[in-house]
Amino acid sequence: MRLLHTSDWHLGRSFHREGMLAHQAAYVDHLLEVVERECVDVVLVAGDVYDRALPPVDAVALADEALARLAASRARVVVTSGNHDSARRLGFSARLIDSAGVHLRTDPAGVGTPVLLEDQHGPVAIHGLPYLDPESLREPWALTERSHEATLTEAMRRVRADLDTRRGTRSVVMAHAFVGGGARPEESDSERDISVGGVSLVPVPVFDGVDYVALGHLHGRHVLSERVHYSGSPLAYSFSEADHRKGSWLVDLAADGSVRTEFVEAPVPRRLARLRGSLEELLTEARHAEHEDSWLQVTLTDTDRPAQAMERLRRRFPHTLVLGFDAPLPSVGGLPATRTSGRSDHDVVTEFFATLRGRPPADDESALLRRAVDACCEDDDLAREQRTTSAGAAR
Repeated sequence: MRLLHTSDWHLGRSFHREGMLAHQAAYVDHLLEVVERECVDVVLVAGDVYDRALPPVDAVALADEALARLAASRARVVVTSGNHDSARRLGFSARLIDSAGVHLRTDPAGVGTPVLLEDQHGPVAIHGLPYLDPESLREPWALTERSHEATLTEAMRRVRADLDTRRGTRSVVMAHAFVGGGARPEESDSERDISVGGVSLVPVPVFDGVDYVALGHLHGRHVLSERVHYSGSPLAYSFSEADHRKGSWLVDLAADGSVRTEFVEAPVPRRLARLRGSLEELLTEARHAEHEDSWLQVTLTDTDRPAQAMERLRRRFPHTLVLGFDAPLPSVGGLPATRTSGRSDHDVVTEFFATLRGRPPADDESALLRRAVDACCEDDDLAREQRTTSAGAAR
């Protein structure tokens, strides 16, 4: 049986205010192409179909289109809910949709009941575990502790109890959790923290005895063991993922339960890069030409913050999304006391500017500060004159 393991679509998510729906739709097109080209039997979507519990209507429309197209393809589909999804909304009409070959598994009450499929070598039991919240399941599942490890250990006890009644049946488990072995898998800035009391890591041995484990939640692909894989998200959702290879796992499940995996790369809508240097260097050096069409996170190292830095950067790099500065401004709380008595508002603001910037304002900056002060500060002499004029007019 040939499986295609994907997860963490996060439909409806933006990337630093850049809309991603068109790129997500392109990924769905790619997914359908892989299903046909590689003769995929089952598509596994291991959680976080949507980016939030109440997704925007265009994200729902894309999910509906994706599932309808998959239902019409050669493949069956098993979808589980992730920590970003609303399990109830995603699982709506699951029993009706089952008949179309799309199996939504979002209810913890169904843990231990597999989707049963079959190929020329016999049956395959796919146990789709939705995201299991330790707090909400502690009482109904009589857990002795409130942790993801305890929750998934109980879920796998139920899975194994089912598999014990199906001798000779090959097994696949889908789970949405933070799973790791000796070393913690690398996390991404775009992943939501699911720790409970500071503990979120689930040991790999919790899934021992299963032929293949399709994991979701981490946005980078990871191979935790020969049989335990994260596919990662199909698109990058933070600059911490700039070096990720995005895609899905093509998994061949043999007659004896052994697996062979191959990573299928997804299309990249626009490369990500992080640049660092002075503004002058970034605007003039030829070696940065390769990033002129990339989404960029830029950190400027100038000791004096350049004026209109973002506008100037975007003339060369129009897709600059994030701008930061390496040299921090002085803490406002640490500024020396400023004498204000007997001084004009412009003088006080000018001194504040010089303290923060390390230099007095240039002539054009000084003029701008004066206009700003005049616009928001009351002129006592002018106010008295206006009051006198108003009083004379009233008489």
